[in-house]
Amino acid sequence: MSEPRRKLDPTGKRALFETPVTAADEVLRRGEAPRGRDALFSTGRPQAGTVLVECSRCSTRTRVGLADIAVRLASFSVYLPLLHPKHPHRIRCPHCDKASWCRVGWGE
Repeated sequence: MSEPRRKLDPTGKRALFETPVTAADEVLRRGEAPRGRDALFSTGRPQAGTVLVECSRCSTRTRVGLADIAVRLASFSVYLPLLHPKHPHRIRCPHCDKASWCRVGWGE
């Protein structure tokens, strides 16, 4: 017998209960799922060897590895903390892939 085909989900309800394959690594991580308030406001502890990059252009926060941020900072980057105190690094954003002012969260 053939396997039944999935029906289209016109209202998008299935997206509320399934984790997409393209989700961040910290969402797909194994282990005990957060409960209560932690489940609503966080995705768990960050993985070791990663930093959080916040872009001022696309307003996204992306977790990248240390090797990736080292390459971004070493190639065509500018650091001006006095002119841009909130987003002092001018690097290529990992999400929108455009040069923009970003904040690198080393301890987040």
